[in-house]
Amino acid sequence: MAYIFIFGCFLLLGVAASLAARTGYRGKVCDRSDGYEVPAEVKSDPGLRKRANDLVAFWCTGAAVLSFAPLVPIGTVVMSGGRTVGTWGLVVLAVYGTAVVTVGAYPFEKIKSLGRPAER
Repeated sequence: MAYIFIFGCFLLLGVAASLAARTGYRGKVCDRSDGYEVPAEVKSDPGLRKRANDLVAFWCTGAAVLSFAPLVPIGTVVMSGGRTVGTWGLVVLAVYGTAVVTVGAYPFEKIKSLGRPAER
């Protein structure tokens, strides 16, 4: 049962990261209706706007790939009838999930500092 939950979490994380990457590739990160909250300096400067779109597209694509990768081994365990998850397995999956979330959150934290003069 635990593997099904873990499979669902990584699947949901992968879909969310894919949608965020899609927003970056479409150039809509700074749009109020489709995008995300960004500083006013980033919205007004075309160079910073492009940088924000590129950051989200690149890093969220990486997060999506990283979150879809464990679906194959976890899916084979689920399809074979499932086993119990050991403590070390949970620790490894938790650390890996934290790394994936960190990769996906990086561009949004970086965008907050794009409008500052030291970052230009």
